[in-house]
Amino acid sequence: MYERKIPLNLNCGLDLIGEVLYGKWKIRLLWFINQGFQRPSELQRKIPDASRRVLNIQLKELEQHELVSKIIYAQMPPKVEYSLTDFGKTLIPIISALGNWGDQNEDRLRKAILKQPLVDSDESEE
Repeated sequence: MYERKIPLNLNCGLDLIGEVLYGKWKIRLLWFINQGFQRPSELQRKIPDASRRVLNIQLKELEQHELVSKIIYAQMPPKVEYSLTDFGKTLIPIISALGNWGDQNEDRLRKAILKQPLVDSDESEE
């Protein structure tokens, strides 16, 4: 079983948010579930770069943090759907604001992300 190497630090709201939303695909999963993509296969198509295993792990964590609920239909083959809880829906305006900020600053952010590391002046003289 997984054992944490670094103890949890939940002393402020930012620590709590980081713990709940940390994960490359979690914000996208919440956004797409809110848009009506509820089946795991639909979510996989919306996020093709993520493996099914990673998506399942992150969906399980979102469920544990009470942001999404999982419904398993008793049929063959089994059918699974995810939906946002009322608590999860409170994140959508925040995710939307972050997305808008990213859109408004797209060029600057893209340049900053793709910027090559600066060469140290001492190294360049050698």
